[in-house]
Amino acid sequence: MLKPDPSFYRDGLCFECQGSSNCFKSRGEYCYVYLDLADRQRLAAHLGLPLADFTTEYCAKTDDHYHLKDIAHDCRFLQDQRCTVYEARPTQCRTWPFWPSLLNRLTWEHDVMTNCPGAGMGRRYSAQEINDILWGSTDVPGVTGTGSADA
Repeated sequence: MLKPDPSFYRDGLCFECQGSSNCFKSRGEYCYVYLDLADRQRLAAHLGLPLADFTTEYCAKTDDHYHLKDIAHDCRFLQDQRCTVYEARPTQCRTWPFWPSLLNRLTWEHDVMTNCPGAGMGRRYSAQEINDILWGSTDVPGVTGTGSADA
């Protein structure tokens, strides 16, 4: 996995969610949506389920990491390109596209810019804001794009 390159984003990066849900599609191929304990607790509460029931119904575990179950290669919470659990969405979704593995020139240009219509659009996130998102002190603010239920 590639590490972030702070020199790549030292002048910041522009991003504004366009609600395409391409972030989930990962170059047209399924990728896991990983869930830590806080993610599972937040989603369980949002759905009105006990944690154990949510985990049994919605999660699988691979290499000791929980993730949403693969339901026909699509997220069961994604309907009509909208996230139905947006307010409780996992950290992985909350921080797109500012993931450590994407914050280098090659990956950003090849994977993010070519697949995400919001990359290069909207406001510029400063290097400090990107670092705060990377290291978990904040979510990506205002990623809702065209509405609060955007993916």
